[in-house]
Amino acid sequence: MKSGPLTSLKVVEFSGLGPAPLAGQLLADLGAQVTTIDRSAASPDPTDINRRGKRSIVLNLKSEAGVLAAGNIIAASDILIEGFRPGVMERLGLGPKECPDTLIYGRMTGWGQDGPWAKTAGHDINYLALTGALHAMGQGDQPPVPPLNLVADYGGGTMFLLFGILSAVIERAVSGKGQVVDAAMVDCVPAMMGLIHGMLAQGKWSEKRADNWLDGAAPFYRCYTCCDGKFISVGALEPQFYAIFLEKLKLPDAYRENQNDKSTWRARSAELAKTFATETRDHWAELFDGSDACVAPVLTFSEAAQHPHNVARVNFEAPQGILQSGTAPKFGRSHFKTPKASGAVGGDTADVLREIGYDSDQIKSLMRHT
Repeated sequence: MKSGPLTSLKVVEFSGLGPAPLAGQLLADLGAQVTTIDRSAASPDPTDINRRGKRSIVLNLKSEAGVLAAGNIIAASDILIEGFRPGVMERLGLGPKECPDTLIYGRMTGWGQDGPWAKTAGHDINYLALTGALHAMGQGDQPPVPPLNLVADYGGGTMFLLFGILSAVIERAVSGKGQVVDAAMVDCVPAMMGLIHGMLAQGKWSEKRADNWLDGAAPFYRCYTCCDGKFISVGALEPQFYAIFLEKLKLPDAYRENQNDKSTWRARSAELAKTFATETRDHWAELFDGSDACVAPVLTFSEAAQHPHNVARVNFEAPQGILQSGTAPKFGRSHFKTPKASGAVGGDTADVLREIGYDSDQIKSLMRHT
């Protein structure tokens, strides 16, 4: 029996890559019943973490019977998630106009459902580039550095898709109607940039890369290399935290007076780099542990899973030896376990069809053509 705050929701997800499957996984993590429509059967893959907690049905969407079955599953669902290029679902006969008007139709793309580039290919780095955000990332004398695919794909993509879907769920309780949620990364990344846009408007942010508070230029907000080749992160932005940082390193208290004077940053960064290079990362981590200096060790993925704070909060798990996150966020009343890895792709086909009214002969006939 599944548990969690979203147990009342039934979700159908059209199998794909990247941010849409993560959205389905996070809904499943919180208890939603998520059924993935796949196009071909395959053996279970425990490393495909985005499939955890989901059921899988295989349908041939090039056949009339397969499209009809998909439509019946959609009709029995609250939410649909798809991440195809604009027009693909319409060509299948499964676009929003063919679906119940109570359905919340979540569409995940990089460029959006319309606009000059809507039907062109792209990836996280391209969507991030077009928003202005990528230009601000990296060293000043080098090309911009993509921050993995966390910002556009998963920040502007997955998280805003979920925000939109759950907002539509709330609105449906008032209107009784569903609607399309058009989550486009080029729309949503700028929505996360209010602080930066505000500082630009105030003249407090330079469009020159590595020249600002939060982009690695400030000596009190960057990473440093330690003598063992590992790294330490410093985020002592506020004066009171910067004071503790200086005290721990036995640096002059007078440095507080010109903390935000850019003319001092280059020399101060060089001095701190020399200081941190004298000891190991773990030495510095121990020195600052428990303080408000805003200093933390830069951990690898495997090290992060072993850190006492992450262990205490069960932020990582490793079922079958596959490192992955626990469920997030955590709730005061809804206590539930991280869903297990899903079974074989297509392994739930018969069960799902039976639940929407197919008899044994119909199920056998449909499965013969998948």
